[in-house]
Amino acid sequence: MLDRAIEELLRMSGDGYLIPADVVANVTETNDCYHALLVLSQTGYSKIPVLNNRGQFRGFVSLALITAQMMESVKINPDRLRDIQVGDVMEKDVAVIDHPDDLEQILNRLVDEPFLPVVDQMGTFTGIITRREILKRVNFLAHNLDEYFDVQTK
Repeated sequence: MLDRAIEELLRMSGDGYLIPADVVANVTETNDCYHALLVLSQTGYSKIPVLNNRGQFRGFVSLALITAQMMESVKINPDRLRDIQVGDVMEKDVAVIDHPDDLEQILNRLVDEPFLPVVDQMGTFTGIITRREILKRVNFLAHNLDEYFDVQTK
């Protein structure tokens, strides 16, 4: 369980740590892998969320998964990507956050992931929580703890 004071300070800094879905690069599971490669290349991200046509989170697609589809026995063939749907190659077994206020769960999961997808009760993608946003709050905490609490060494 998180210390109450630490959790309070993590929540205090900034406007919130959820990056809303409408500003997060994504593709749909019916997009072809060529389109996904273009999106990944233009954004500079190595992994992005995959949604269905109703905006529900389905998984992740990564640059590594896409480039693996271009490989032929002796050459790379990017034209193959036009015939493969993202849904056929995406990472499907992905943990999601359905309670974006559960900081303890978020902190534990961000140890191993650069970002976490957030969904509502219907599985609709509402955004992501990034390790960067949480680290900005930890930075605030590290610089402001003694302004809010009387900290004494035991």
